[in-house]
Amino acid sequence: MPHRGGFLLAAGTLVLVSCGRPEEPPRPGPADVRLPRETETIEATVPRHATLDSLLRAHRLRDELVADAVAAAALVFNPRHIRAGRPYRLVRSLDGLLREFEYEIDADRFLRIAGDDAAPPGTGALTAQVLPFEKQTSVVAIDARIDRRRPSLIAAIEGAGESVQLALDLAEIFSGEVDFQTELQPGDSFKLLFEKSTREGRFSNYGAIVGASIAVAGRSLQALRWTDPATGKPSYYDEQGRSLKRFFLKSPLKFDPRITSRFSMRRFHPIDRVFKAHLGVDYGAPVGSAVVAVAHGVVVSAGFSGGGGNTVHLRHAGGFETYYLHLSAYGPGIRGGAHVTQGQSIGRVGMTGSATGPHLDYRVKRNGAFVNPVSVHARQAPGEPIPAARLASFFVDRDALLSRLTAALLAEAPRQKPDAIAAADRKQ
Repeated sequence: MPHRGGFLLAAGTLVLVSCGRPEEPPRPGPADVRLPRETETIEATVPRHATLDSLLRAHRLRDELVADAVAAAALVFNPRHIRAGRPYRLVRSLDGLLREFEYEIDADRFLRIAGDDAAPPGTGALTAQVLPFEKQTSVVAIDARIDRRRPSLIAAIEGAGESVQLALDLAEIFSGEVDFQTELQPGDSFKLLFEKSTREGRFSNYGAIVGASIAVAGRSLQALRWTDPATGKPSYYDEQGRSLKRFFLKSPLKFDPRITSRFSMRRFHPIDRVFKAHLGVDYGAPVGSAVVAVAHGVVVSAGFSGGGGNTVHLRHAGGFETYYLHLSAYGPGIRGGAHVTQGQSIGRVGMTGSATGPHLDYRVKRNGAFVNPVSVHARQAPGEPIPAARLASFFVDRDALLSRLTAALLAEAPRQKPDAIAAADRKQ
């Protein structure tokens, strides 16, 4: 029993102590502190032949996380569209967990895959979004000029501190008015007011050309971007409100090629060594240069045509037909019966058939007879005018836009990239 009494005594003591002191609520222990895992950030470009799966595995992510990431991305973006050379950024923990992955889809959007540290791998806890880049857009102006050091539109625009894309956009606007292969000469100038976007302080892309005033071969031409309130669609007009869109483009090539042989009823043939008619215009250009349809039409044929090599033959309204000879390749979907739109790619420059070098032999036929393409393009009628009922509105907007262009050029003149111009000069 002594042992039992000792037990009771101890129990009684415990009870007395418990009753003699008020019960205190339990004190909360120290809060859990979540320490961030150590991470590394990789910024690079997608290598050739990579897939999203192989790209993530190359950075030692856990297998189950790679599968989760690809599955999450597939809900908002086709992983097969990952392209070599595009930049990406990946943040991973040192134990192989994905914290963040960003891939630049294009100049406007990026894919973002984010991980949740608290979720175990393989639970599908990754989320993917396609998000727009944050950009800052401003309207700026430049004054570019043709001279001995800058004999082409591209060189002139680059000399003013901008890129080839802006030159291409300007050439497209005036494609029915100016042949940029043959008409440029020293002293010609190009004044542009255009939208320009930056991302994180660096150039991103160009928006619309708002207005342009150019002087080419003694002619002064304007292009004013105006939205017709009746249709809601923007288009380009001259200062009198006539559309700059013409039936024909001035050339079936973009620019920088040159005319190497003109239309003639008696030309010495360099291969046959005899005088014969040359029923088109030859444009010298590198193999692979894009050839475009000069007008809306239908493909009559696309195939090999003896000395003309690979040839595309188009039929247009008004009794016109056009021919594009010596092509190295045909454009997508170019086959007999296909409809084409003005400016659509129909092939690539080559030297198939009888040719001494890469060039495009471009021909125009009207009502069954071949005619000089340069003359036909030069005699085009002006574009459709804005309806009289809306001309007053256009003129108000025109005057405001031209004043804005003048003011912007005056403001930009002191800051127009002297370093870029000097660098171009040093290359000469």
